[in-house]
Amino acid sequence: MSVCVCVCVCVCVCVYHIFIIHSSDVGHLDLFPHLGCCEQCSNKHPCASVSCILTYIPSATRTSGKMDKPLISRRLMDSDGSLAETPSGTPKVGILGSGDFARSLATRLVGSGFSVVVGSRNPKRIAGLFPSSVHVTFQEQAVSSPEIIFVAVFREHYSSLCALSDQLAGKILVDVSNPTENEHLPHRESNDEFLASLFPACTVVEAFNVISAWTRQAGPRDGNQQVPICSDQPEAKLSVSEMVHAMGFKPVDMGPLASTREVEAMPLRLLPGWKVPTLLALGLFVCFYGYNFIRDVLHPYVQENKNKFYKLPVSVVNTTLPCVAYMLLSLVYLPGVLAAALQLQRGTKYRRFPDWLDHWLQHRKQIGLLSFFCAVLHALYSFCLPLRRSHRYDLVNLAIKQMPPPACAPAPACPSLSTPDNTLTSRNPAAREMTVLMEGP
Repeated sequence: MSVCVCVCVCVCVCVYHIFIIHSSDVGHLDLFPHLGCCEQCSNKHPCASVSCILTYIPSATRTSGKMDKPLISRRLMDSDGSLAETPSGTPKVGILGSGDFARSLATRLVGSGFSVVVGSRNPKRIAGLFPSSVHVTFQEQAVSSPEIIFVAVFREHYSSLCALSDQLAGKILVDVSNPTENEHLPHRESNDEFLASLFPACTVVEAFNVISAWTRQAGPRDGNQQVPICSDQPEAKLSVSEMVHAMGFKPVDMGPLASTREVEAMPLRLLPGWKVPTLLALGLFVCFYGYNFIRDVLHPYVQENKNKFYKLPVSVVNTTLPCVAYMLLSLVYLPGVLAAALQLQRGTKYRRFPDWLDHWLQHRKQIGLLSFFCAVLHALYSFCLPLRRSHRYDLVNLAIKQMPPPACAPAPACPSLSTPDNTLTSRNPAAREMTVLMEGP
């Protein structure tokens, strides 16, 4: 019963730790420090220095960074003509491409109050895949009026857009593509750098490349809210960041366009923050497992000639897991204590921590989850041990029942089965099996 209570408490604490505490401080990167609140209106949103682009967005779609309402579905837009119509004067955004990303992005932009124009080589075929308020046309017409154009095509198709170079001159191209692992290794330049070399008269900005299509369509409630933005032009970066805010996400300034190489490599990394904590947990497990093996198995075998190697898969592991869990749990709280002591020594909290302490603080969540995983395994092994002992006692009873009565005496006392020289043990295989089982834990 106590084990069940402990497991339930650990589950509740872990769920609260992940979904409540860490949801309030998603990421620790600095957002745009130069974005302020609009002085011409009372809404808390970043505005451009020339004009507030968000004043053109309907007030029903402005939700201070988070979309409280679900996206407008195609069925709803078709049934209600007022929702299918885009208000006049709304900001117009262009999209080049008709894939899954372009569809999810167009749906999100429409739900955020933007007027969307999609350019395709075959607009009649793919017009039914987009909301009815989205204007699907040819690429030449789609890039004529919008100032911000999303490029939602693969890298190998960038060259097909060179025919639009005159119409794209002076516009902002937002690249949303990501290279695959095979493409990323041979190319030294990123997709955005390659796109900027093809269109030198345009301003290239990278955004939304680490956000999945589902998150873009369903909103930031079901995924990461951060959108890394890279560009060499601060004005273009500011315009795209305002659009990101209007869509319910949080822009993160990742620096110039050269930083896109690192940003594009983010989706290619498999659990990047788990490498060090996992190696740490494995190292602790090996150390404690070796110590328990020497103490519980090897030492009795050498000193007393007792064979206890049967303890390796269950008993030794079950003894090791709580030790690892406690050690990992202590490593979760120790860096906070060290950081507090360092701040007290320095007399300020505005100085940066050392790199080793900073990395340690960033891995606390992973270390805590690994500690919880070890505790859960320990609980499962603890449940299995009584079942194992019960099965062993059943075998002992079966062995006792199979022993024949001795013929030398009418009512002999039950001989000691633990005596090595007992003739009954040497004659009966079931008795020998029982002797081995009785020596177990």
